[in-house]
Amino acid sequence: MEKETIIRLFETGTVVIGVGGGGVPVIREKNGKLRGVEAVLDKDRTAALLGKILGVETLLILTDVEKVSINYGKPDQRALDSMNVQECKKYLAEGQFPAGSMGPKIESSVSFLSGGSGGRVVIASLEKAEEALKGIAGTTITNS
Repeated sequence: MEKETIIRLFETGTVVIGVGGGGVPVIREKNGKLRGVEAVLDKDRTAALLGKILGVETLLILTDVEKVSINYGKPDQRALDSMNVQECKKYLAEGQFPAGSMGPKIESSVSFLSGGSGGRVVIASLEKAEEALKGIAGTTITNS
């Protein structure tokens, strides 16, 4: 709803907190009025959409693990330094990333990178955010 305001603030270098908890989900009726609706707005999906709208190069998704892993919680668990969109789709189809945990983060990453953008998504823990942006921590996802 506040896309134009967020864009203007972003373009001036202002740090904008534009997604997350709070607020009431709304839809615009045909007559132009807003109406509240029952909905859950996933923060990762919303961040990916906002990142695409703003044309940002890097989407940083913070979570409680240092890297994305396949076979999570199993003896053959393997942390991934990097993936491409095709690998993300393959692992999603295999059920590697459950809906209640890493699934929305990976789906959001694919969405953010769809359309051939040259950007990247980095998934990392809050504690490793700075290092992740430098490419030395977390999992980096790209188109290629």
